[in-house]
Amino acid sequence: MSGTPRIMVFRPTIEEFKNFPSYIEFMESSGAHYAGLAKVIPPIGWNPRKNSYNDYDIMNTIIPAPIKQVIKGGRGIYNLTSSKKRSISVSEFKTLIENSNSTASDAFDYNEIEKKYWKNINFGSAIYGADVMGSIMDSDVDSWNLRKLDTILDYLKKYYNLTVEGINTTYLYFGMWKATFAWHTEDMDLYSINYLHDGCPKTWYAIPPKAGHRFQRVVKNIYGESTCTSFLRHKMVVMSPSILKSHDILTNKITQESGEFMITFPFSYHMGFSHGFNIAESTNFAMDRWVEYGKRATLCSCGGSRVAFSMDTFVKRFQPKKYKLWCEGKDIGFHPEEPKRLYPAPVF
Repeated sequence: MSGTPRIMVFRPTIEEFKNFPSYIEFMESSGAHYAGLAKVIPPIGWNPRKNSYNDYDIMNTIIPAPIKQVIKGGRGIYNLTSSKKRSISVSEFKTLIENSNSTASDAFDYNEIEKKYWKNINFGSAIYGADVMGSIMDSDVDSWNLRKLDTILDYLKKYYNLTVEGINTTYLYFGMWKATFAWHTEDMDLYSINYLHDGCPKTWYAIPPKAGHRFQRVVKNIYGESTCTSFLRHKMVVMSPSILKSHDILTNKITQESGEFMITFPFSYHMGFSHGFNIAESTNFAMDRWVEYGKRATLCSCGGSRVAFSMDTFVKRFQPKKYKLWCEGKDIGFHPEEPKRLYPAPVF
């Protein structure tokens, strides 16, 4: 769409790649955050893992609760429901995929694969090995190691000894054709980083943060009222780009290939799907700019998908002049992406 910020692709040098927070700052100084999503292609010579991805340690990793995904709906508007299956090893998961005859396409054409995804979205059920605790990056990898990104999110562990699975720990993801992540922002509207270790690509869609509240209103109008104040955190909404375009929602897409990073920025709604079997790793992180987003993040109120932590140390350290007011529930201000609505930041 005209005026949509484009997803930027970065190719840092080995020297630029050494300091993760500094490079994120550089990306934002270039305007990468306006699109809500960016790709980073590591420099030649950077290697997250010495051993093969077919090694014993990966193939025998247990996926504790693979998710069977069922997508129902029509005309570009769908609901994704998930049910947990019995635990299996990655080797068993890969064999299951190979025996299913479920593939994206024989043609190496991302546009055709995308068309096939939306055309066949209601047919068959993908199995997604999501949210598996762990990392497969070598511990001696110093730069862009998802276990040690050295951002302000580390304060949770440093000052509170708090571990929140998938937020300040790493998760592994084992995908297959049509394995889908529905429209969502990150918990607490944090940044995220996703590395595609091996296997087939993923298609990503992103909504620029400035259109996030408009998207929420469109979802509310289409899907109806919900008892939850943040229904989208349930990760059930799947809407096609064409439907979003008809509602004047800015969207962008990009394909992530093996060996590439994707960065999502605060309050960026994103969704996507895998083209076939793949192995990815992700976690969240935070920069100074996130604090105002975290203060004003909307949380799941029904308890089904509520993930939260106290903002106390972040407000105290990065917004000391607002700290007392915030503690008293009197920190009146705007959400960074909705400057027309004035309200007090919730205390949690």
